[in-house]
Amino acid sequence: MAGSVGFVGLGNMGRPMALNLVKAGFELVVYDIDSARLEPLVAAGATVETSPEAVAASCHRTICMVETTAQAEAVILGEKGIIQTAKQGDIVLCMSTIDPLAARRFSEQLAQKGVAMLDAPVSGGTHGAAAGTLSVIVGGPAETFAASEDLFRAMGKNVFHVGDLGHGLAMKLINNMLGQIATVAIAEALVFSVSAGNSVQFQNRVPRMLARNFAPGGTIDISYKDQELETGYAKALGVPLLMANLSQQVYQMGRAAGLNKEDGSAIIKVFEGMVGVTIGRDD
Repeated sequence: MAGSVGFVGLGNMGRPMALNLVKAGFELVVYDIDSARLEPLVAAGATVETSPEAVAASCHRTICMVETTAQAEAVILGEKGIIQTAKQGDIVLCMSTIDPLAARRFSEQLAQKGVAMLDAPVSGGTHGAAAGTLSVIVGGPAETFAASEDLFRAMGKNVFHVGDLGHGLAMKLINNMLGQIATVAIAEALVFSVSAGNSVQFQNRVPRMLARNFAPGGTIDISYKDQELETGYAKALGVPLLMANLSQQVYQMGRAAGLNKEDGSAIIKVFEGMVGVTIGRDD
């Protein structure tokens, strides 16, 4: 199965991304800790393995698409991780949104075995993952990017190679930071008034808020996790982030109120609770 592609992590983003690879004709070998998530891939013709280690043993290129830095470390460097069976010349594509400094550490350890790595986080949410229209923001060596671009093009519409390893994650965190700050500002403005300054984030969030449509997309928990990455990375670089730290506390208030698994647009409930109003209508 020398031509096979590995895919580890079949959650709300990973599953449709993996299905798009199968649709594009790639022979896929998959693994997820939750066996129920494997069923759509099996139906599509993918081969199932029992661990990331087993996936990497049969593939030249392996994608990691999990939620947290700790999960990515376990998948890539753990006792049953990709590093255990990856061979010289293999490629690991970390498409999770994780700590850029941790990604560099993973890359250094893989390099000791002659294994290359790219960080390639995505933007576009579950809708973009299903439609194959994600933006893929890639950091790492140009030759490794060239050897992996066909995979990115099968999952995304816009593919950007932005520099060295870790730069893709840095750009993704900046993008997320702007969106999260804008969401908090929009929620605050809607509770104060029925109008606000227009922006892409305004166009995305306001219809959800007014329709009371808080089914996930991205969740409050994931937004908070990404903000931890943003503020932690900034601290490591010695860069102050005023608005990002402030907006993170609003998301923490949302988590404390039990909104963890609702869409990020549900942050408006924090402001509604402060003043005793409800914006929009119930469906």
